[in-house]
Order: sequence, then C-alpha cells, then structure tokens
Amino acid sequence: MPPRSGPRARAILLTGPSGSGKSRLAGRSGLPVLPLDDFYKEAGDPTLPLLADGSAVDWDSPGSWDADAAMAAVVRLCTRGSAIVPAYDIAASARSGRRTLDLTGSPLFVAEGIFAAEIGRRCARLGLLADTICLRNRPLTTFRRRLLRDIREARKPVPFLLRRGWLLMRAEHGIVARHMALGAHPCARDEALARIARLHNGAGAAAGPPPLP
Repeated sequence: MPPRSGPRARAILLTGPSGSGKSRLAGRSGLPVLPLDDFYKEAGDPTLPLLADGSAVDWDSPGSWDADAAMAAVVRLCTRGSAIVPAYDIAASARSGRRTLDLTGSPLFVAEGIFAAEIGRRCARLGLLADTICLRNRPLTTFRRRLLRDIREARKPVPFLLRRGWLLMRAEHGIVARHMALGAHPCARDEALARIARLHNGAGAAAGPPPLP
C-alpha cells in the first residue's frame, strides 16, 4: 500500500492494439518506461489460455499476462522509486533475465503494453494513476506496422504472424472499445504526446487522474 504521505510517482498507462506505436511513443515521452509486455507468462504455464480451436496459446488474451506481477512492479515504482523487473523474450515465450528500473526521482513514468488498461482501476484505487491512454490508428496501418516489426524481430513464424495480424486487424475496433470501457482515453500519437507533456510539465498534476466510467 502507498504511504499516507502519498506516492513518490504516478503511472501513465499507455495501451492500444499490438503495433499501434506504444513503445516508440513511450520512448519519446522523456519519462522512464516500464514495458508491461515483459510480464507475459512463460510457455508451459498451465494457466495460459488457448485459442478457440485449441491449436495454440492465445497470446492476445489478458489471461496470457501476469497482471498481479505487473501491478506489484507499478506499486513498487510508485512507492519506492525503483523495482526489479523481468526481461521477456517474445520469440522464445520465456523470461530471459531481470533488471532494475530506477525512476531517478521522476514523479511520473510510462507503463506501456497491450494489457496496460487491465490494471487501470487498481492503480486508480491506490492513488497511483496519472492517466490511461489508448493509442489508435487505422486498422490497416496498425496491421502493416505490426507485421513489419514482428518479422524484423523474428517474434514468431511468418504464417503465424499473418494469421494473427489478419485476426487482430478485424478485431481492432473491439480491442479499442475494451480499453475505453476500462477507462482509457483513445487518441492518436500527437494527442497522446500532448497529454503526457501536460502531465510532465505539471499542468493538472495535483488534480489527479480523470474519473473512470
């Protein structure tokens, strides 16, 4: 639990469909970044959800992600200013190590990942939430960016990436709608950067996060 004097820092949760540009935007924010995709569960975990046909793990389901571990890292960063966090190898579907993330006194940090909105209400209840932002683009744009990134990084076999990309493109509007239902503000890159800049510059920081629906 945060100390009664209040947290040292608050989190800006940055979510959006896979390939929407979250990591790049987080890097441009000028703030420390917690990559929430590093909290994926590892292959072989019996709690991993499967696709409807049972053929493979559904890595786009929130059930494939360890929300409790991600939340614990956010709490520690907000209350203590540093945390030991995992590094995850998506191609291997396994954790590849650990590292220390230190906020170096920053009152804000960006926690970005496709499941970021899943912990929004928990962060808000603890007074740790600065904002929740959902990046959105045209679905075809997201599809192209995601496919090029995943092929470049050899995340999975190309046939798998094409099938997954097609399904995600068709589901993109629903994905954004789910993030909105969890309290995220949907916007494109420039508006997202402006919202982060306002918080970074201290404008409205004392007012707390926007109300959740």
